[in-house]
Amino acid sequence: MKITFLGHSCFLVEANGKSVVIDPFLTGNPQAAVKAEDLKVDAVLVTHGHGDHTGDAVSIAKNNDCPIVTTYELALHFAKQGASIHPMGVGGAFTFPWGRVKVTPAWHSTGMEVGEGEFIYGGVAAGLLVTMGGKTVYHAGDTALFSDMKLIAELNTIDVACLPIGDNFTMGIEDAVIAASWLKPSVTIPMHFNTFPLVAVDSSAWAEQMERKGLAGQVLSPGQSLDVSTVTA
Repeated sequence: MKITFLGHSCFLVEANGKSVVIDPFLTGNPQAAVKAEDLKVDAVLVTHGHGDHTGDAVSIAKNNDCPIVTTYELALHFAKQGASIHPMGVGGAFTFPWGRVKVTPAWHSTGMEVGEGEFIYGGVAAGLLVTMGGKTVYHAGDTALFSDMKLIAELNTIDVACLPIGDNFTMGIEDAVIAASWLKPSVTIPMHFNTFPLVAVDSSAWAEQMERKGLAGQVLSPGQSLDVSTVTA
């Protein structure tokens, strides 16, 4: 498995000639490493309904004639825009031709803004366990620290954890380090930071705290990749 950070909370995950993109917010993202129209993927995965996670989901799905995999209510919203969908629910799992997805809880809101100050219900926020090529990445989505992360770790072997560190809307640095200690991944990658002023943090401070706790962490710049096959616990 290879995982590439595309900016904010967006990752491209590749294995065995297949690829998926998670939370594709590229258009309008000052840190985006690629253009949405340049992505070639087998599926689009979305954790929740906020614009900085759904931004290019429909256009990428249409361009690639592939489904958007997400929670039920959000999937129906995308279907109304003409996208192919695969709806799921928290706690559910499904095996696709390219890999397996299990939907996990996340503590966050998920209302979808459809106009100036106008929102519609977007279902629940979620995290995703994505297994491809024998490796599993846990994308926590936007979330607070919550103790059931210990259960997620107990039931799954996590090779890579992608955790928000930007604070204000999600976990900050300190809580993300605790989350990494509970999840016990081989390596943790930070996300959801420095895209906007409200989520501006010093990622080197996160890396230092991870190192002090004896936890493996790697800060990826937008466009940078990690070969998960080379990562060891």
